[in-house]
Amino acid sequence: MGPVGRTVEDMRIVIAGGHGQIALRLERLLAGRGDEVAGIIRHREQGEDLRTVGAEPVLCDLESATVEQVAAHLQGADAAVFAAGAGPGSGAARKDTVDRGAAVLFADAAVRTGVRRYIVVSSMGADANHPGDEVFDAYLRAKGKADAYVRGQSALDWTILRPGALTNDAGSGLVRLEASTGRGSIPRDDVATVLAELVDTSATAGLTLELISGSTPVSVAVKSVAGN
Repeated sequence: MGPVGRTVEDMRIVIAGGHGQIALRLERLLAGRGDEVAGIIRHREQGEDLRTVGAEPVLCDLESATVEQVAAHLQGADAAVFAAGAGPGSGAARKDTVDRGAAVLFADAAVRTGVRRYIVVSSMGADANHPGDEVFDAYLRAKGKADAYVRGQSALDWTILRPGALTNDAGSGLVRLEASTGRGSIPRDDVATVLAELVDTSATAGLTLELISGSTPVSVAVKSVAGN
């Protein structure tokens, strides 16, 4: 028996930020279970890494593309996952253009294309009104603004996932997934596993969820929040 909400037919899933550490893990999981996966990347040379995990690379710069250009890449998709980020070493300006601006663009493109299922990889502590002048403060504000924008899109069945501190430890498959978990860390492996389950579970639409390591198997944790 497959995950909750899984249809007989395989899905097509488009992931923004397709070369990110979580995205590559997610692409491998989705492709491995038979889904058709496309990852949006900025640099052509990243394409081979996506092919290695079973994903189709799609070249598109979300900082300069139009909504029409992005919508073209979402045609025929069953779900969209925003997993892009400006990344370490980037300044406050790119936190705004990528972590906020690209998320808004990707959401607009999903609405335009009629892709209802929309998952956002956000961050614990994301808040449009987060104070402070450091780059990480700007990051949390950008993520918070993007989340607020997505929440306002009635044409999307959105779920916002806010992981705690990310690690490269091997995933345990045991998590705590709740509206509020408190601070904690989570392996990227487990974030990807939760995302794969959320893609399937449309009953989590309209929820903003925090995620840290815990004691509950991923499938049980997702079913639990979907049933609330």
